Amino acid sequence: MPDKTERRQHPRYEVRWPVTVFADDDKITGETVGISVNGMSICCEKPLHIDLVYRILILPPDHQIIEIAGKAIWSNLYGVDDNDATVGMGICFIEISENDCEFFNDMIATHLKQ
Repeated sequence: MPDKTERRQHPRYEVRWPVTVFADDDKITGETVGISVNGMSICCEKPLHIDLVYRILILPPDHQIIEIAGKAIWSNLYGVDDNDATVGMGICFIEISENDCEFFNDMIATHLKQ
């Protein structure tokens, strides 16, 4: 029987924000599914290579664009939308500014108080 124990060290905030992933000469668009202070899950039309680091832009509403470097650490190749048209992936933040990390911390803390 699979272990259903929560493995996340930090709480995740479920939010849908546009993202752009830069992979070689390709720009892959998608959206976040959830964000924590150390990573996020996203879905997009093309899978990313596991263990590669990507430049990623996150576009939260009413906030400046957030640019991070993130490593793809898992992928759900079966799709995560109603038409199985997208691929779900987990991204671990490799580089994120202190201000952007603080923004995520504040956003998540506010969400948890609600």
